[in-house]
Amino acid sequence: MGFHSTGEVGGNYPLIAIVGPTAAGKSALALALAERLSGEVVNYDSVQLYRGFNVGSGKLPLAERRGVAHHLLDCLEPADVFTAGDYRREALKVLADLRGRAKFPICVGGTGLYLRALLVGLFEGPVRSEALRERLRALAERRGREFLHRLLARLDTAAAARIQPRDSQKLIRAVEVCILAKQPLSALHARGRAGLEGYRAIKLGLNPPRAQLYDRINRRVERMFATGLMEETQSLLYHPDAARIKPLGALGYRQACLVLQGKASRDDAVIATQAATRHYAKRQLTWFRREAEIVWFEGFGDDPHVQSRITETLRWTAVTAGEGAIASPAVTPVR
Repeated sequence: MGFHSTGEVGGNYPLIAIVGPTAAGKSALALALAERLSGEVVNYDSVQLYRGFNVGSGKLPLAERRGVAHHLLDCLEPADVFTAGDYRREALKVLADLRGRAKFPICVGGTGLYLRALLVGLFEGPVRSEALRERLRALAERRGREFLHRLLARLDTAAAARIQPRDSQKLIRAVEVCILAKQPLSALHARGRAGLEGYRAIKLGLNPPRAQLYDRINRRVERMFATGLMEETQSLLYHPDAARIKPLGALGYRQACLVLQGKASRDDAVIATQAATRHYAKRQLTWFRREAEIVWFEGFGDDPHVQSRITETLRWTAVTAGEGAIASPAVTPVR
């Protein structure tokens, strides 16, 4: 059974978002649905945005994309700074293009914050100031993160109660916003966010059996180290701005850097990456289970039976939804 687009119905255009832990087969499911729905894939993985980060990010090679267009891959230089707000802005451009061509957007990735930024929106805060951030980082290094947390408590008691003293990244951003906006971060949050308008998100979650997921993670990490992760990391370390390349701190790359710096053995790096990735998968599931309106499926996205169940769910949704309840292009069976 295939699907096709039938033209616009109402003001809500359908968008599929595939969520779940790393190694759950999200990319395989996205490809299968794109082929059946005349869709194109929109990445929301923060590391896959960067050129040169292929092996360690699990980026699907061009030869394995089966002719399906992928967006927001390889669109940044390694040292570029890119925020959740930047992601939302670029993703909205992609969605508008797909809608204009009557293509079905299928969002897939692992960075829950980016997907939330797209679907729910972000609070309207001041533009980042790298000069101020550098001063705050230096302050934290000189006087400790606890000092920065006490500073935030004076500026915004509510934000300080929510942010842990050890979370340097959030601390720096919160203090930065308070200083630049001349008002508490919590006050800006209270104004609410502008969610994605004109689209209806259909959120599909993959929840594989834990033991099988961990086995896949372990084997994936072994393949990464065996098929070029070390060489890929070394080439990135030769970059003139290597010290500013944030994705080098991502899973796999961080451990590979330690090996190249003589601080860990290759075997230790594999074991450490496996353990860290398993913990990351747990955190992803925790994050996505807090999100509303996700339809969860047991199993992996590359399992034909899971793909069939999801296809039937989408078909049932299209058949039972009233006109305008499911966005255009309508999901309609082609016999």
